[in-house]
Amino acid sequence: MLDRYPGVVVEEIAIQEDHVHMVVVIPPKYGISRVIGEVKSTSSRKLREKFEYLRRGRDNLWSIGYFVSSMGLDEERIKRYVRYQRKQDEGQLLAVWDKGATGGAKRNP
Repeated sequence: MLDRYPGVVVEEIAIQEDHVHMVVVIPPKYGISRVIGEVKSTSSRKLREKFEYLRRGRDNLWSIGYFVSSMGLDEERIKRYVRYQRKQDEGQLLAVWDKGATGGAKRNP
C-alpha cells in the first residue's frame, strides 16, 4: 500500500471495530495528507474487494478527518498507548454495554 512512498513506515497499529490508531513515520518530503489519503483510499478499495457487504449502502468507509501529531521526547509513550489502545477500548466498550446504554442489548464476549 505504501510502496509509492519509500521511507514511510507504520511502526505501530491497533485496529478496533470502528477506528484505527497508527504510529507512522512520514519523511518530510511527503505531504502527510497525501500519504494518509492514500492509506484510506487503498485500504477502502481492498476492504470492499474482500468483503461484499461493504460494497452495499455505504459511501465512505473512512471519516473525512484524521489526527496528526509530531512526536519527540514522548515517542515511546505514544507507541505504548497505540499498542494497548485496543485493550483500553474494549474495557470501555464493556462498561458501556454493562450500563445498558444500548437499550438493554447485551454484548457477546
